[in-house]
Amino acid sequence: MENMLYVNSSPHIRSEVTTQRLMLDVIIALIPAAFAGIYFFGFRAALLIAVTVISSVGFEYLIRKVLKRNNTIGDLSAAVTGFILALNLPPELPFWMAIVGSFFAIVIVKQLFGGLGYNFLNPALAARAFLIVSYGARMTTWTRPFTTAADIDSVSLATAADIDAVSFATPLGALKEGSNLPELMDMFLGNIGGSLGETSALALIIGGIYLIARSVISWHIPVIYIGTVGLLAWIMGPNGIFTGNPLFHILAGGLMLGAIFMATDYTTSPMTKKGTIIYAIGCGVLTMLFRLYTNMPEGVSYAILLMNVSVPMIDRCTKPARFGGKAHV
Repeated sequence: MENMLYVNSSPHIRSEVTTQRLMLDVIIALIPAAFAGIYFFGFRAALLIAVTVISSVGFEYLIRKVLKRNNTIGDLSAAVTGFILALNLPPELPFWMAIVGSFFAIVIVKQLFGGLGYNFLNPALAARAFLIVSYGARMTTWTRPFTTAADIDSVSLATAADIDAVSFATPLGALKEGSNLPELMDMFLGNIGGSLGETSALALIIGGIYLIARSVISWHIPVIYIGTVGLLAWIMGPNGIFTGNPLFHILAGGLMLGAIFMATDYTTSPMTKKGTIIYAIGCGVLTMLFRLYTNMPEGVSYAILLMNVSVPMIDRCTKPARFGGKAHV
C-alpha cells in the first residue's frame, strides 16, 4: 500500500517554462529593434522606452493593490507591454502621452478584464489605437532619422538643437501622398520615418528568429500574415493586376513588428492550427484593405485588433471534435 498511484484529471503536462521566462525571451527579442530605434532617432528613444516600461510596471503594481489581487509585476508581462507600446510610438511623442497609453494598456485593457490571460485585445495595440484617436496629430507626426552629424546638418535649415522638430514622411504616408518613395535597402535597415521600433525590418527579423528558435512563437502566424500582405500587394498593384511591389508593403509600416510581436500574443490569437491560419490570413487581408482603400496609410494595428475580437468565434468554428463526438460548430 506504500506504492499507491495518485491520478489527477488531465492535462498531465510538466514543463519548466514559466511566464517570466517567456516574457524575458520577448524582451531579449525586442532589444535589436530598440537599439535600431535609438541609433536612428537618438537618445530620446531610449527615454521613451524607459518611460513606458516603468509606467506600465507601476500601473500594474498599483491597480493590483487597489483590486486587492496578488502582485504580478514579477512575471514581466507589464514590462513587455510597455516595451512593445514604446516601439509603436513616434520617437518625439510627449512623455505624458506615453504614460496615458501605459495606463490604458495596463489598467483598462488588461487588469480590468482580469489580468494576464483574460484580456481580449492586445494591450499595447489597443493603447496605440486609443492614443491615435485621442492625440491624432502627435501620433502621426514623424521625425527624420539621423545617424551622423552630416545627416543632422543636411536636414533643411535645422540645427542639432531643433532636429527633433523636423517632420518626415513615412513610406506609407509618401505612397498615399504620391511623393518619392524611399529605397528598399533604407526600409530594410530602418533609415526611414516611422514609429520608434517598426522601421528596421532587419532588427525585427533577428528578434523573430530568436523567438522561433526559443519556441516562444511558431512561424505560422508571422509567415502567413506577411505572405498574405505580400501576395495581395503584388496582385492589387497601382497600375492594374499583378503590378504591385510586395517588398515595399512588407518592409513598410508596422507589419514586421505587428506580425512577429503582437499578432502572436498567446491570449489574443487562436488555439487551433486551422484557426491560426484563418487568423493570420485575416490580418493580412485587413491590413491591405486599410492601406489601399481607406484614408489611413497604415492598417496593421486595426487589422490585428479586429482579428483579436474574432478569435473566440474562430476557435469555436475550428474546435476539433472530442473523442467519440462530432465537431462543434
